[in-house]
Amino acid sequence: MPAAPKTARAPRAAKVSPEPSAYRTEHQRDVINRLKRIEGQVRGLIDMVESGRPCEDVAQQMSAARKAMEKTFYRMMACTVMEAVTSSASEVDTFREVERSTRILEKYA
Repeated sequence: MPAAPKTARAPRAAKVSPEPSAYRTEHQRDVINRLKRIEGQVRGLIDMVESGRPCEDVAQQMSAARKAMEKTFYRMMACTVMEAVTSSASEVDTFREVERSTRILEKYA
């Protein structure tokens, strides 16, 4: 019985992490979009207060804006950690940079 013809297999594409600059650009875009949405929420809050909306309604929207700001802060910190991991020359440098990021989180979170 003749052997089936061999078909050429395409080599598996290795998972490549994005270039640090590409990741940073994408991340900056994400953070800027989040901040612009928060800016819109704050403008809406001003309008609510000026129009005399009930305090509970204003408080609810303030809570939403605060949570959005917190999520944006953590996204920014994720970028800091990612940069530490991708740009460090050695494992010691990586640990040092991650520790620095941890101190920033402790300070501002």
